[in-house]
Amino acid sequence: MARVIKNKELVNTRLATNYGGWMYCDKCNENIGYLCYSTYDRVELKYTCNCQSQGTVLLDFADSKEGKNCSNELILIKNRFCCPKDNEPLITILDKKVVNYELKITCKDCSNIYTKVK
Repeated sequence: MARVIKNKELVNTRLATNYGGWMYCDKCNENIGYLCYSTYDRVELKYTCNCQSQGTVLLDFADSKEGKNCSNELILIKNRFCCPKDNEPLITILDKKVVNYELKITCKDCSNIYTKVK
């Protein structure tokens, strides 16, 4: 079932579909990662692409629950950052395509907010 987007702000970034799939830098058209469709409730991503473009992604939904901060780390399974509670993939960021990034993502299942900085 499709979710209703509440906030969608993309700066110098485009998504393959409405709220998930492959993420691309608008300046150089390089693929910078993959956002899983159904496992996140909210995502905030700020990054610098290898082409030096500064990009941001902010997405959440009308039915998003308020997340709760946690100190747990995302786990990496086959290049995907996953929720440590259920091993469900949330997002992939292609390290070789970005200089740095700041990620804040809320798991739809457990409502934990995970952060990652490179």
